[in-house]
Amino acid sequence: MSPSTSSKGKSSGLNQHYEEKVRPCIDLVDSLRSLGVEKDLNLPAIAVIGDQSSGKSSVLEALSGVALPRGTGIVTRCPLVLKLKKISKDNNCHQWHGLMSYKKQTKELKDPAEIENAVLKAQTVLAGTGEGISHEMITLEIQSSDVPDLTLIDLPGIARVATGNQPKDIEKQIKDLIEKYIKRQETISLVVVPANIDIATTEALQMASKVDSTGQRTLGILTKPDLVDKGMEETVVRTVNNQVIQLKKGYMIVKCRGQQDINEKLDLVKALEKERNFFNEHAHFRSLLEEGKATIPLLAERLTKELVEHITKTLPQLQKQLEMKLEKTTEDLRALGAGVPTDEHEKTNFLITKIRQFIDALEGIKKAEEDLRSSDMRIFSKVRKEFDRWKLVLDAKIIKTEETLRDEVEEYVRTRRGRELPGFVNYRTFENIVKKHIEELEEPALKLLKDVTDIVHSCVNCIVSFHFKAFSHLLRATKDPIEDFLDEQFQKAEEKIHSQFKMERIVYSQDHLYSNKLDTVKQSQTVLGQRSFVSADVREMAQHLTAYFMITSDRLANQVPLIVQYHILDQYISQLQNAMLAMIGRNNPGMLLQEDSDVARKRRELKERLERLKSAGKVLSKFVHSV
Repeated sequence: MSPSTSSKGKSSGLNQHYEEKVRPCIDLVDSLRSLGVEKDLNLPAIAVIGDQSSGKSSVLEALSGVALPRGTGIVTRCPLVLKLKKISKDNNCHQWHGLMSYKKQTKELKDPAEIENAVLKAQTVLAGTGEGISHEMITLEIQSSDVPDLTLIDLPGIARVATGNQPKDIEKQIKDLIEKYIKRQETISLVVVPANIDIATTEALQMASKVDSTGQRTLGILTKPDLVDKGMEETVVRTVNNQVIQLKKGYMIVKCRGQQDINEKLDLVKALEKERNFFNEHAHFRSLLEEGKATIPLLAERLTKELVEHITKTLPQLQKQLEMKLEKTTEDLRALGAGVPTDEHEKTNFLITKIRQFIDALEGIKKAEEDLRSSDMRIFSKVRKEFDRWKLVLDAKIIKTEETLRDEVEEYVRTRRGRELPGFVNYRTFENIVKKHIEELEEPALKLLKDVTDIVHSCVNCIVSFHFKAFSHLLRATKDPIEDFLDEQFQKAEEKIHSQFKMERIVYSQDHLYSNKLDTVKQSQTVLGQRSFVSADVREMAQHLTAYFMITSDRLANQVPLIVQYHILDQYISQLQNAMLAMIGRNNPGMLLQEDSDVARKRRELKERLERLKSAGKVLSKFVHSV
C-alpha cells in the first residue's frame, strides 16, 4: 500500500471519530474563547511560533487552505486565532465559509481571496499604521470540506533587529507577547524551524525550551527541506527522529509553497500533491513519510490529535480555575456593592445602609465578634497578645528584682542602717526601693497603650476602606473623626496611666493580702533570703519587697489593660459610631456618595467578567454531561 493510499484510509477512518469525539472538544474551547474568557482563564491552545522567514505563514496557509499575509518584516502583528472546521461536501462540491472578528466586530468572508486584505486591515486597526504589534486578538474562522478540525494561535515572527518604522524594542515586544502564551501550561508550542539551518540557533526553539525545559509541550516543525545542502540530509532525518535536540512530542517535516510556486500561481491543493511527491521520491526523506512524520495532511492529523488530548487532559484544571475565578469575581463585586441609586430618597436610604453597615462592623470590633472576611485575625486577639506581653514584662520585673535585690538591699543597709538590730526592716528603705522599681514600669505601660492604639487604628482604617472605598468624599468625611477621636482617647488613657503610676508610688496593700503574700514568699524555696550567706537584714528586706512586687504586678497586670481597653476600644468606637450616625442628617447624601469613576469602571468590568464566567460555566457543564 502506498503512503498516499494509507493516508487516505486514515483520513476517511477518522471522519466519524472526528464528528463524535474530536469536534466537540475543539468546539468547546472555541466556544469559551468566543465568550472572551481567555481574558480570565488559560484555555488549552496550540500556539505557532517561529523566527522571521521560518516558513510559519506557509505552514498555516497549507493547513487552512487560504492565502495569509506574506512579505518581509513582521507579517503577523497580532495574535491570530485560526479556527478550522471541517464540513461535509455538498453534492461532491467543495464548501467554504469564512468569518473574521476583532474588537466585537464581525465580518463575513465569501471568498478565500478576501482573507489576506481583511487580516491586514484588521491588524492596522488593532496595531496602528506603523509596524508595531498588538496583544488584541483577531479570530479567523474557516469552514471548509478541505480543512482539518483544528484551532491554532499564530503569533508574530521573532525579529532580532528593528527595521523601517518598527519600534526600537520590537524584539522585546514580540518576545513578551510570545512568552505570555507559551509559558502557560495549557499551551502546546508549535515551533516552526527551517530545515536548512542549525535548529539550536533559532530564537523560537530557545524560547520554548526556556518555559518548557523537558519539551513536554513542544512540537517541532521543520520546513524548507528542498533547501537543505547536499550531505546534510541525514542530519535533518536525525533531527526529525528526535536524535539531535530532544522534545517529548518530537518533530515533523513539511514542504510548503515557495516563492517560485506562488509566482507561478501554484494553488494550495496542487502544492499538497507536489509536497507528497517530493517526500515520496526523496532518497533520504521518504522514510519520514512512511513513518507518518512528513507532509501537511499528516501534520494536520497529528495536531488535531494533540489538541484533543491536551484539551481532555487540562479540562479538570480548567473547571477548577473557572470555579476559583467565579468565587473571586463574585467576592470582589460584592465588596464594591451595587452602586448608588439615582433617586434622592433612595440615595439617602443607601447612605444610611452604608453607614449602618460600618457601625455594625465597629460594634463587632467592640464586642470582639467582627466578621473575619476582611481580616485574618480578630482585633481583640491581637490586643490580647499585647496584654500578655505586658504581663510578661511584669513577671520579668519580679524575677529581675529577686536576682538583683541582694546587692541593692545590702547597699541600703550599709549606708543607711540606724540603731536597729539585724532583721528589722527599715520602712523608708523599703519605700525607696519600691518607688524606684515602680517608676521603671511606666514606660512599658505607655508602650502598651501605643501598640494597642496602632492596632486599633490600622483595623478601623481597613474597615472604613472596605465599606467606603468606592466613595472618596464619604471616606474623607470619615477620616477626621477616626483620627480626632482616637487622639482624644489616647490622651485620656495616657493621662490615666500617668495617674495610676503616681498612685503606685503610694505604697499600699490591704493588711491580709500583704500578710498572706509575705507568708507565701517566706515558705518559698526560691527566695534569696534562704541562702546561707545572706544576712538577716537582706533576707527580711528581700522577702517584703518580693511580696509587695507580686501584689503590685497583679494589680498592674489588670489595671493598665483595663484603662487601654476602656478608652481605645470601648470609648473610642462608641464616639466614632455616634459621629457616623450624626453624619447622616448633617450632610448631603449626593455629595458623600459621589462614586469614583475607576470604581464604576471596575464594577462594570467585574459584572462583564462574571457574565463571561457564568456563560463559560454553562458551556463546560453541558460538555461534561454530554461526554
